[in-house]
Amino acid sequence: MTSVKVRAGEVIDKALRALKKKLDKEGVMKSAKAHRFYDKPSVKSRAKSKAALKYKKVKPKHFQNYY
Repeated sequence: MTSVKVRAGEVIDKALRALKKKLDKEGVMKSAKAHRFYDKPSVKSRAKSKAALKYKKVKPKHFQNYY
């Protein structure tokens, strides 16, 4: 379970921001959204291949000559 300790005199907004950062870093919210609805295996594989293409396009062009 993710937790954030709030010190005496610390602003609550700062603690909430720290909690949100921790949750994002651990991937809690992303996994909760993924399990919110059932996805068929074909939809999952399509999304996976789409993400791979997106990653491939983001890769800098000067590194592609080395492979």
